[in-house]
Formats: sequence, C-alpha cells, structure tokens
Amino acid sequence: MASKDYYDILGVSKDASDDEIKHAYRKLSKKWHPDINKAPNAEEKFKEINEAYETLSDPQKRANYDQYGSADGAGAGFGGGGAGGFGNFDGGGGFGFDDIFSQFFGGGQRNADPSAPRQGRDLQYQMTLEFEEAIFGKKTVIKYNREAQCKTCGGTGAKPGTSPVTCSRCGGRGYVTTETNTPLGRMQSRQTCPVCHGTGKEIKEKCPTCGGRGRVDERHELEVNVPAGIDDGQQMRLQGQGEAGENGGPYGDLYIVFKVKPSKDFTRDGSTIFVDEKISFARAALGGKVKVKTVHGDVELKIPAGTQTGTTFRLKGKGAPRLRGNGTGDERVTVTVTTPKNLNKDQKVALEAFAKASGESLDGKGGGHFFDKMKDAFDNKK
Repeated sequence: MASKDYYDILGVSKDASDDEIKHAYRKLSKKWHPDINKAPNAEEKFKEINEAYETLSDPQKRANYDQYGSADGAGAGFGGGGAGGFGNFDGGGGFGFDDIFSQFFGGGQRNADPSAPRQGRDLQYQMTLEFEEAIFGKKTVIKYNREAQCKTCGGTGAKPGTSPVTCSRCGGRGYVTTETNTPLGRMQSRQTCPVCHGTGKEIKEKCPTCGGRGRVDERHELEVNVPAGIDDGQQMRLQGQGEAGENGGPYGDLYIVFKVKPSKDFTRDGSTIFVDEKISFARAALGGKVKVKTVHGDVELKIPAGTQTGTTFRLKGKGAPRLRGNGTGDERVTVTVTTPKNLNKDQKVALEAFAKASGESLDGKGGGHFFDKMKDAFDNKK
C-alpha cells in the first residue's frame, strides 16, 4: 500500500472535486515553494505536495490510488524491498504478510477505524528577531494560514441539523471486499470503499460553508510570548495551534523557528556575549577605566597597568539569560591596543622623553627607531 496519504498531504477529503484539489495544490505549492519558504523542510514538503497533486489530478492515477493505494495500480506495492522485492515484513512501511493475506484472503484484520479521531497536521512558522529581542524576549502577534474546524457544522461536514450516516456500501468499515474466481480457487480482495472513500461515513447533505470537508481555510492570529534568551535556530512548540483534526481529533501543533539578526556591536555563543574594545597605548600602559557596551547598558571596566593587546576580561552576569532559568551568562571583552597615527607636538615630546628614558634610539642607531618598534609591536599583537 502507499506509504503516503495524498489526500492528507493536500488537506482535502477523499471525495474532493478536481477544483478543490487544484485549489489546495495552488495554495500549498505557493506556501512551501523553496524560493519563498526558507524552512529547512520546505523543499521536501514542496516535492511531496507535487507528488500528491500529480496523482490526484489524473483521473486514472487517482482511481488506481483509491483502489490499490498506488497510482501505478495493482501490484505496485510489492516492489522496493529486499527478500525478492517484498519490502518490510514487520508492517513498518512495506507490504507485510498480514497485508498480503488481507488483500487476497481477507485475513489480517488490522484496519484502523476509519471514523476514529485523527490529530491535525503540525505547522511551522519562521520568526525573525532583532539581536536584543532575542536577549530579552518580547510579546508579539503573528498571523498565518491554517485549516480550522468549520464552525457551521462543528467539523462533521454535514449541513446543520443533519449528521453523517454509516456508509450504506461498506457498513462503516471504509473498505469493500470482492471475490474473484482464479485458477487457485475463489479469492478475496479488499478495496477502499468507492462511496465513502474510506471514511466509513456518508454525508447526505453537505455543509454549505465547508462543502462537506469539516474544515475551512482561515487567517489565524495568535499572541506569542518569545522567551528571553532564545537563540538563532531554536524553535518553540505551541500545542494545538496547527491545523484542525479529523473526526473530532485535536488540532496539530505550531512550531516557531527563530532567526536572530546579527548585531553590529556584539557576537553571541549561547548565553555568553562577546565584544571588542579599543584602548589607547597610554591606557594600556598606565591602566585606568573605560566605558564598555553591554546589552544591559554601558558599564565601567578597570584596565590594569601593562595590559597587552588581545587580553580578554569577564563581565559577570552581563550576557544573555539562560533559557532553563539558570541565571544569566557573562560578557567577554577583548581589548585591542591602538597605535597612534597622528601625534601633536606635546604627544611627540612626551613619547620622545619616554623613549629616552627607556634607552630607545630615535635616530635609527643602536636600538632602532622607537616609533617604528612601537608600531610593529602593536601591529603584531592585533
């Protein structure tokens, strides 16, 4: 049997008209086109939607699919596995022995109740956040398209005041059994019921709002609390915010995938935030205090005398909140000592005096030119 439910993929009922199938395909193909939807599974979903439409839009393929579970007709489900092409024998996706006996001898009564409640499909939504929004979280409202339970009929698909009835053809089983005379004797085969299309129910009078589907397309609006400390690529599950179920089944879930924009000032690794800070040669040599940016506001950082370029300092608790509620991370500040490019007269005199006191030669003899050595020293440490 086919491993995919093409009707479920397109979100249509098994008695959907050609126009309903075409409408569903156009909506979903636009939604999941890889050039529009950047979700990781968009390409796979788009291929799946096209595969479903290719089968259900062709009358012959659809008839084969409804009858045999494959667009290729009878026997198509026997290929693609090991052990002589019989697939898996454990019921895990291929034709098992129970399925074979069910088809030809009426055995293996493992059919699920066609009227049993089924949960709706999950949906995915991508939310883009500014760097600071991911750090502190926010409350926002999102809008997206989904299939919701029809309010007119309450999801039954039947006109108000009426109810679906047990299928007169299959007796509610969702399938019919036929007998055929073969050289091996009289054999039975099981097929999807052509009247109820496997649902086990007939809708005599369809709901005027949903046309018997029990579901309608809607633009859903939802308030979302983005947790503080969310990171790029992480996702949040919102239970019951996906698509409507069938036969009274619950709604599926909505998965929000977060994309965080980079910051011009900070970089981040988990709860730790990193920032670069430039300091002057005098500040590095003599020490002092500098004002440093953090996501929590500017703070003063003490620079010890003799600090070298590339030194990293830790600002405890100035990073991002940890999602599990275990406090806040740290900020790491890496300092770069800058070499002066243009000196005024007083600066030059002061540095010449410093060079003389350090025994540095400024005329290129002995110890080398002081300014060149200082510039080379700082440049090599950047």
